[in-house]
Amino acid sequence: MDPLVSSASTPALLSISNASKIFGGFRAVDNVSLRVDEGEVLGIAGPNGAGKSTLFNLVSGVPFGPDGGSIHFDNQRIDRLPAHAIGRLGLRRTFQAEQLFATLSVRDNVLVSAKYLGSGSRSGADTDEALERVGLTGHSQALASDIPLLAKKKLMIASALVAKPRLLMLDEPAGGLNTDDQAELVSLLRELQGQGLTLIIIEHVLSVLRQLAHRMIILSSGRLLAEGAPDEVLANPLVLEAYLGKAPAA
Repeated sequence: MDPLVSSASTPALLSISNASKIFGGFRAVDNVSLRVDEGEVLGIAGPNGAGKSTLFNLVSGVPFGPDGGSIHFDNQRIDRLPAHAIGRLGLRRTFQAEQLFATLSVRDNVLVSAKYLGSGSRSGADTDEALERVGLTGHSQALASDIPLLAKKKLMIASALVAKPRLLMLDEPAGGLNTDDQAELVSLLRELQGQGLTLIIIEHVLSVLRQLAHRMIILSSGRLLAEGAPDEVLANPLVLEAYLGKAPAA
């Protein structure tokens, strides 16, 4: 997949400038700056503890925003807004662990999200549309606790899609999936991107990012270590050192 060519004259859909988050004396995110253009798929990878999920937290406001720097979405500053206000602007996220109401049906899980995000009289129609987009119509009346792992991943995506976001941030969506399920997930995300959705994907399954991402960044110790096309980034000696703990052999 060819990298998406960004134009400096075109405003970014998401712009992060020198974002930081400090816990005690530990810099979980350390002056990270990046932009994401409309329609792009940005992949984020890095060793455990690199600050990937914390960066998602800062952007979404769940459960906290940055200590320093600024974040703009669609030309509006959002790092000082509460999480629900950020979500209603068209920026949604999922989490590593399944965030589901286990004793509710699949449909009711999405309906809760629709009600929370203010769909009003269209909540039911928006819910059914979101379930159809991810291929869960046949599971709509099943308990969320009873569906397979891939379906749970799709349910989290549907609960985000019901708000009709412009940007969806996915935190390790392929985690725990077998090869066939990963392929189905990749197909779904390609379809969503083809419909105009902008995606940011944190993923340890690098083959998934190779297939999906136009551009990729690597975080290490809270800092932006490398950025570029996926194959280029993953061949970078600094990236190999960050993952392997030593420089690659000459």
